[in-house]
Amino acid sequence: MKFRNFKLTGYVVYGNGCFDQLGEIIAPKRKPNAPMIFFVDEYFRDKPALLNRLPTEGKDKLVIIDVSREPKTSYVDKLRDELTAEFGEVSGIIGIGGGSVMDMAKAVALMMTNPGSSVDYQGWDLIKYPAVYKVGVPTISGTGAEVSRTCVLTGPTRKLGMNSDYTVFDQIVLDPSLTKSVPVNQRFYTAMDCFIHCVESLNGTYLNAFSKSYGEKAQALCEEIFLEKDTWDDDADEKLMMASYAGGMSIAYSQVGVAHAVSYGLSYLLGTRHGIGNCIVFDKLEEYYPEGVAKFKEMVKKHHIDIPQHITKGLTDEQFDKMINVSLGMAPLWENALGKDWKDKIDAKKLRALYERL
Repeated sequence: MKFRNFKLTGYVVYGNGCFDQLGEIIAPKRKPNAPMIFFVDEYFRDKPALLNRLPTEGKDKLVIIDVSREPKTSYVDKLRDELTAEFGEVSGIIGIGGGSVMDMAKAVALMMTNPGSSVDYQGWDLIKYPAVYKVGVPTISGTGAEVSRTCVLTGPTRKLGMNSDYTVFDQIVLDPSLTKSVPVNQRFYTAMDCFIHCVESLNGTYLNAFSKSYGEKAQALCEEIFLEKDTWDDDADEKLMMASYAGGMSIAYSQVGVAHAVSYGLSYLLGTRHGIGNCIVFDKLEEYYPEGVAKFKEMVKKHHIDIPQHITKGLTDEQFDKMINVSLGMAPLWENALGKDWKDKIDAKKLRALYERL
């Protein structure tokens, strides 16, 4: 039996206010005449409280990242080309924001050192050269992007990550105080991404003691926060950030499952954001995850969250086929969920029926 040699994030700093150490952390990685590039979520465009805390120096550049849609390969290539034309070389890229911004930071950092288009690297272990130095600073908790070895991108024909040991951040800065201004609904959708990670990992065929230990802890934290607590406080911010980290670690050594495989199709065709897309799909997955879906529905009810319904109504056969093809292309996810004989258990007809229920 061959075991995976798992690549961990290089350095982790955690605690309320640790964001203010960012300048000190990145200082040793600065190169002469090569700036640091700060990718910041557009949510903070007009929020000087955060922008004024960025430790910029000299030719450092701030890039506001458009997160109205999930990251596209064309956007990654465009930013890479612009940075290369302006600076030639950069010292590093720091992604500050949600999962989309962190994925963009990872992807552009990789493309600064690898030739061609990011489309060429959608898949598993296709990256040839290490990325430039990269730092992840989550400002919302749940995606696990801060610890994952992938950056999920939508390309011309598919939605698929650049999965590689080179994708993992060199440094992450986990400051729960940065998550305080997240809108309630968005916080819930993204937190449920973490909860769903755990359910899929813990019920998957790839499960092992490593992923199980992280997954159980992350799921327990999510249930404590969203089922047992009645008010949101600093303690909830801190626990949810740790749940996100642990949930990401769980799937890093195992895999996600049906909800993610199906939601990738939604995202590719309709542009549905990852967190809410997972919620829309998971809401209908009693057949696969009965206990997890029951708890999810209880959380939705307790926190008065609206899960969109009937979003696939009126789609054409061609559009359904596009979603189905994207979803069935996620072989590792289906194998984790259903086993090595997954193709005998899910097909285009059954998947079409599931999409029609969404």
